[in-house]
Amino acid sequence: MLWRVEADPGDMRILPDGAMDLMWSENRFLFAGADTTVMISSSESGGVTWGLRLAPGTAYALLGVPARELIDQRFELSELIAVPARVIDTAHTDPAAALEHLFVTLWEQAAPARSALRRAASLDRAARAGLSVSDIADLHGLSERSLRRVCDMVFGYGPKTLASIHRLQYALHLARSGRPLGEASAMAGYVDQSHLNRDARRLAGATPGQLVA
Repeated sequence: MLWRVEADPGDMRILPDGAMDLMWSENRFLFAGADTTVMISSSESGGVTWGLRLAPGTAYALLGVPARELIDQRFELSELIAVPARVIDTAHTDPAAALEHLFVTLWEQAAPARSALRRAASLDRAARAGLSVSDIADLHGLSERSLRRVCDMVFGYGPKTLASIHRLQYALHLARSGRPLGEASAMAGYVDQSHLNRDARRLAGATPGQLVA
């Protein structure tokens, strides 16, 4: 998914979302690893950032670096791979086209196994559905230890953390759509609103009300 953010000067709160991104910001390509807690992005001048959100498992398939080694970090992409000069030249005038070109180039070089990507997508869907760790493992024919190893490799953390992040994002989506927080927490699978409050403070450093506002 291609995205674009135009930020005002100051701090911007970035919440964990279980995803990794290729980005073009301040005239450089960056890679954003998966977050386990809130990240604060600061800029004195603001500006536009373009990004390409990678589907589950794609970052590991393209870069060959276990996602566990990249969590809670932002890298110059050149620290991980050689970025073609023509892609950098294009990015200065057309960041969206450059990101797509970069992705296609990496895809063609890596030729990722479709079966591995399908499994990563299935694991992500199971975590979004709120399945237990044992149920996710059984569904995919894995032991719980093997499941944790696979998730560390493709997501950066285990299935329980991934499910917690998706649950918080879903509750906030419901609340921003107009649902009362108590109703949003129940619909997202929380035991009660206090449970949502604890997850929000742990993963996002703020209360649900603050995040929605």
